[in-house]
Amino acid sequence: MNIGFISTRLAGTDGVSLETAKLAAVYRQMGHRVFYCAGELDGDIPGSLIPEMHFTDPVAFSFGERAFQENEDKTLLPEINNRARELKPLIHSFIATYQIEYLVVQNVFAIPMQLPLAQAVTELLAETGISALAHNHDFYWERERFRTSCIPDFLDTFFPPDLPNLRHAVINSAAQGDLKARRGIDSVMIPNVFDFATPAPGIDDYNADFRQAIGVGDEDWLILQPTRVIPRKGIQLSIELLAKLNDSRAKLVITHHAGDEGLDYLHTLQQMAKQHGVDLRYVADQVDDARGEDKIGRKIYSLWDTYPHADLIAYPSLYEGFGNALIETIYFRKPAFVNRYAVYADDIGPLGFKFVELDGEVTDDVVTAVSEVLHNPTQTDLIVEHNYQLAQKHFSYQTLEEILTQLLHR
Repeated sequence: MNIGFISTRLAGTDGVSLETAKLAAVYRQMGHRVFYCAGELDGDIPGSLIPEMHFTDPVAFSFGERAFQENEDKTLLPEINNRARELKPLIHSFIATYQIEYLVVQNVFAIPMQLPLAQAVTELLAETGISALAHNHDFYWERERFRTSCIPDFLDTFFPPDLPNLRHAVINSAAQGDLKARRGIDSVMIPNVFDFATPAPGIDDYNADFRQAIGVGDEDWLILQPTRVIPRKGIQLSIELLAKLNDSRAKLVITHHAGDEGLDYLHTLQQMAKQHGVDLRYVADQVDDARGEDKIGRKIYSLWDTYPHADLIAYPSLYEGFGNALIETIYFRKPAFVNRYAVYADDIGPLGFKFVELDGEVTDDVVTAVSEVLHNPTQTDLIVEHNYQLAQKHFSYQTLEEILTQLLHR
């Protein structure tokens, strides 16, 4: 079967792109052919690049600015409709070119950053009757900035739509309950997954000098914060923990770029770290989604080059749709401290995983537990192996294949 993925962006290391790649890999293992259609694509992925579908498209961005405010805008809906009419033939062409038989719509119906695209795909599904799966990662009602709108009926129609040929998947049980309560739509849960059958990469000739490259010594504790620099990641809790740990060996290393929501948060963190005497290393310019070189010929490491060097993973998020970096942590058999964000408390923690847990604050017990992990790394071997075996059961490609098989058969 030819399966097509549709999204605003299918590139880089954002959660939607990462999980799309995993679904695509499992579909291929099942014998299907996979094609992409988005406003941004990575490398040589087969499919259609349509820049007008990107969430940064100026027209789409303007619609978003006008839609999420209280004042009525009488021309907005007609303009959105006109733009949807322009997008539809482009998507039709993708379906025809690659003879798509089944569509997977990645977050287009969840986050309203591309209003005309959601209308265009909905109308296309209704007109063609093609079977589809909407993989919804985070709904608009979960984000404060989308809660005030002058187009509530539009949102109720397209975010997400309710069609007989469209099945819905969500990434956590809270979203599953909300979708049923708000829209009367049933859904299946597809958690973040990893290929646990394939061993994680380790230290090799390329990444062996990563610590040296970022100025962290072999005797130092590399505490890895493998997340974007945005407020909901709760990175201030990591700084607070290291401040209370009060050990010069502890280095907090942030791998991802700031800027998605401005640079103010990064500057606040850097100032906070300085005030508390915490050694904060922001190494986003040396880490990317793939190995390579920058413009001046300096070595660029992949995110996966950083994990093998970590002594501890920091995951103090205040909110997550699921927690891809946490599953990566388990995959690389690393210990972690985790803030008990809602989805962790509901869907991950109860499965029996063993982490140092925070409840929104850095207590003395948390500091003691982290100190024990760092001072006694051999004692964590049983813990990380326990987590690995548990994740194989709940978050593996095999688990995902079972879910996708059931959806295709329906």
